[in-house]
Amino acid sequence: MPSLEQLQRLLEADPSDAFVLYALAQEHARVGDHAAAVEFYDRCLAADPMQAYACFHKARSLEFLGRLPDAVEALRDGLIRARKAGDQQALSEIQGYLDQIEG
Repeated sequence: MPSLEQLQRLLEADPSDAFVLYALAQEHARVGDHAAAVEFYDRCLAADPMQAYACFHKARSLEFLGRLPDAVEALRDGLIRARKAGDQQALSEIQGYLDQIEG
């Protein structure tokens, strides 16, 4: 995985690159900066509305931040996106996570 600095340079070249935005979110989450991760997941979702997994991982960061209602909302949004994309794998994983935190 490229470093945060490398990803930031890539983002400067194309601020709407959903892949780079997702990678930045993942890297921020990996180092424990979940607030920044949520911001980058939101930017990723704005750039690519079919990115259901960004909702899944956004929910994880929101859960780490103690924002369970927001995490549930992100997962419900992810279910909608996964259905629209026809992504059964994402649909299953997101539903499983939603069941886990709502149960």
